[in-house]
Amino acid sequence: MSPATETEEHNALRSAVAALGKRHGRDYDIDTLWSEAAKLGYLGVNLPEAYGGGGGGIAELSIVLEELGAAGCPLLMMVVSPAICGTVIARFGTEAQKQEWLPGLADGTRTMAFGITEPDAGSNSHRITTTARRDGADWLLSGRKVFISGVDIADATLIVGRTEDARTGRLKPCLFIVPRDADGFGRQRIDMELHSAEKQFELTLDDVRLPADALVGDEDAGLLQLFAGLNPERVMTAAFAIGMGRYALSRAVEYARERTVWKQPIGAHQAVAHPLAQAHIDLELARLMMQKAAYLYDSGDDVAAGEAANMAKYAAGEACVRAVDQSVHTLGGNGLTREFGLASLITASRVARIAPVSREMILNYVSHQTLGLPKSY
Repeated sequence: MSPATETEEHNALRSAVAALGKRHGRDYDIDTLWSEAAKLGYLGVNLPEAYGGGGGGIAELSIVLEELGAAGCPLLMMVVSPAICGTVIARFGTEAQKQEWLPGLADGTRTMAFGITEPDAGSNSHRITTTARRDGADWLLSGRKVFISGVDIADATLIVGRTEDARTGRLKPCLFIVPRDADGFGRQRIDMELHSAEKQFELTLDDVRLPADALVGDEDAGLLQLFAGLNPERVMTAAFAIGMGRYALSRAVEYARERTVWKQPIGAHQAVAHPLAQAHIDLELARLMMQKAAYLYDSGDDVAAGEAANMAKYAAGEACVRAVDQSVHTLGGNGLTREFGLASLITASRVARIAPVSREMILNYVSHQTLGLPKSY
């Protein structure tokens, strides 16, 4: 398929997921929706059929998240569990790791969190200080992570650590599966202003002892494995943002069609209509880049997918914030009431600009990698 068009199967998937989302709506129960989406096969559409998945790719998984978001009931853990962790294990895990984790990730009975961000590293992943050292046949993992989603409900967390290269002495990234009940693995909830069903945590790893098979993939291919998970993360974050923007816009359009202050509905006034039309255009353009990124990634072009995924995440984050802002403004005072459910999106929409990578770091990526401009850092 072309990255700019969707197949009949994709259109059918959109319709089916949209119907599921509509049944649950904005006041959804996350556990019930997760369970139902899992039973319908939506959570594992990107995972291999041999392990219980749908055999599709990030293109299909992004459709699921976007449509749930457009119905007002996004599942943030889809970004983490099947998209990042499932992808990394499917591509680089041992056969034993695939058999242990992929069926559960696919049918929703198991979830996995992802831990990369650290308190003192921020956007500089080269400053990650979580380290893994060998102790006989085992690994000992020590460090801290912050803003890690869903650790309280996850069966394990895929932790990004660093090991020492025996040849150069330099530290290199590696990925480890850390069970939630591992000794020395602690978590503390972060008190967020953001109201979300998925909670945020700070993690401490105090000489967490892991068996040799906790390491995912080749010890010497850490960066490749890491970016194999980060590109789907960016695509899925774009889907999350586009879905949220579509939901807000749909509420504003519905309101603008019906709300009459003078002789006709306020949507007849261009000062109201044009900003909503522009928001729709921005969301559609962001979706096109998201589709391109998913297409490139699913085609195996990691380099091109990296550029497109970053651009998609940037475009979707900006479009989402503008759509939410304009939607709230269209409703006026009603946009800030609990009844209409838009005010909480003012905070939530900012997440798409900040996480998992800030828009400034994406601009750095494009200026350096695409345009060939020199670095300042």
